[in-house]
Amino acid sequence: MSDRKYFGTDGIRGRVGETPITPEFMLRLGWAAGQAFKRDGQRNSVLIGKDTRLSGYMFESALEAGLSAAGVDVKLLGPMPTPAIAYLTRTFRASAGIVISASHNPHHDNGIKFFSASGTKLDDALETEIERWLDQPLEVCASADLGKASRVDDAPGRYVEFCKSTVPNEFTLEGKKIVLDCAHGATYHVAPKVFRELGAKVSVIGGEPDGLNINLNVGSTELGALKRAVVEQGADLGIAFDGDGDRVMMVDRDGSEVDGDELLFVIASQRFAEGRLKGGVVGTLMTNLGVELALREQGIEFERAKVGDRYVMERLLANNWVLGGEGSGHMVIRDCTSTGDGIVSALQVLLAISKSGKTLADLRRGMTKLPQTMVNVRVAERFDPLGRNDIVAAVQRAEAELGDGGRVLLRASGTEPLIRVMTEGQDAEVIARIANELAVVVEQSAP
Repeated sequence: MSDRKYFGTDGIRGRVGETPITPEFMLRLGWAAGQAFKRDGQRNSVLIGKDTRLSGYMFESALEAGLSAAGVDVKLLGPMPTPAIAYLTRTFRASAGIVISASHNPHHDNGIKFFSASGTKLDDALETEIERWLDQPLEVCASADLGKASRVDDAPGRYVEFCKSTVPNEFTLEGKKIVLDCAHGATYHVAPKVFRELGAKVSVIGGEPDGLNINLNVGSTELGALKRAVVEQGADLGIAFDGDGDRVMMVDRDGSEVDGDELLFVIASQRFAEGRLKGGVVGTLMTNLGVELALREQGIEFERAKVGDRYVMERLLANNWVLGGEGSGHMVIRDCTSTGDGIVSALQVLLAISKSGKTLADLRRGMTKLPQTMVNVRVAERFDPLGRNDIVAAVQRAEAELGDGGRVLLRASGTEPLIRVMTEGQDAEVIARIANELAVVVEQSAP
């Protein structure tokens, strides 16, 4: 487990108004980040983008003030998908990018993610450096050296063109009817333009954010509305993003859910068939065993990383591979972009559909998912479940019962006070029972 005080696996996140998600902390965080990113002898700038949460206005202002106090210029992007901030950080040659978002969480949560100058998530050392500055007294730089703030009015158009550039010029969605679910989040004003400009007939749900309805009964974690819309409208497929646009899930024409594991398989298989996969595929400890088996059957290497897109990226870079992802729909496609991008990932799936001449339903049949049960145990504070002897003993008993035909995984969530208990195997009833039994042990052992 991390020894950092504030940073989890995906930045800093929590409930609005509760430490550290307060205006006071964000002011200090902006200053600390400014100090950590600042380079002597040059004018430093940091981009700030946000999703559609009402609290984003408050935290945007606080971060802006802190960065200015550190002598760093600020470019405000307004509501934009997380991957758009990564892309624009690179194109503006900024020192860093900051995203104000709690991703798929409800509106009462918020958080901060950082991108390096190259548009990638920060490494542990730089996060630790920011935390070191947070412990220092906030000292405002000389008045003449204060940072200036400006708004980037053409950010949405720039990002739309970038997304379209990740598919070949001859690629078209003419004749396709697609339903987009934008989760009342950051993709609401850019995703429809991308798919329409590529020729699709697009209808949108979850495209009317009011600051409070982000992820509310819509988006990649709540696919019911999208399933109904696809079937009722007779669409070819549906595409759902999460609140900040770095994840994607799909629904095929009969209303069946297609998750991130299956989408990763579809992209990998088509690229492999064309001879352009460039190495193997990275999943995570949570990736369904069916993905691994189906890819290996084709001769495609597969490796598991710790849960979190930053760890997927670490293994991709170590192996010099380009494709990895998670079942949540968070995919990294390194020859397209530097971080997880829901729109870009969706376009790669649609490209696979176009090149294969098959439907999404046909392509997903190339793998069979094994039954998997996930139980989230809410705890007062996160802890390492495998540091408790009684939990370890329970896991060993479960693994002995499942044998070689299944898996058990316990881990602390990096974004919420949860211990996630996952079991996987051939028999759905057996793995559900084992998961629930383990959840009881975790609950009883929690501090």
